[in-house]
Amino acid sequence: MARSFDAAYEGIPPWDIGRPQPEFVRLAEAGEITGSVLDVGCGTGEHAIYLAGLGHEVLGIDGAPRAIEKALAKARERESTANFKVADALDLSRLGRRFDTVIDSGLFHVFSDDERPRFVTSLAQVVRPGGRYIMMCFSEQQPGDWGPRRVTQAEIRTAFREGWSIEAVRPARFVASVGDGEARAWLALISRPVR
Repeated sequence: MARSFDAAYEGIPPWDIGRPQPEFVRLAEAGEITGSVLDVGCGTGEHAIYLAGLGHEVLGIDGAPRAIEKALAKARERESTANFKVADALDLSRLGRRFDTVIDSGLFHVFSDDERPRFVTSLAQVVRPGGRYIMMCFSEQQPGDWGPRRVTQAEIRTAFREGWSIEAVRPARFVASVGDGEARAWLALISRPVR
């Protein structure tokens, strides 16, 4: 999968809009994103750079080396403190650390049914107790067949039913550079209970 995404970054993929998704900006402005942040599936780094500019310690990871090269170049150009590295979202324990918040703008929906439990287990290794996973994915309510796999609210709730607390799953919009410029999404706020 990483190879196909890496090829997409030879140009500008439709999900790379040159700025953070407005939904994540709203969350940050509302104080919903706290502490140290992992941007999983960070692409070219717009969310990570934005959040670092707000004072967060941020690591962005992606499986596509070209995406990370572009993110590093943007961070240097903008004098950002955000860090980036190539890493596998299905094996986040290799990062060797935990985060207060993990954000995901468009990664969850790329995983197969078999990969989803592995991803959720991987996330549990890096979201500290009391921390949050904030995810936006394509919704089954998006008409047409372009773009990634659609995800239902029930699938999100099923994936995170054990060991997590789902605070909210609400309708949202992805801004994109294709179609009519936006797509229907689910925005999920999911926390790791303190045991």
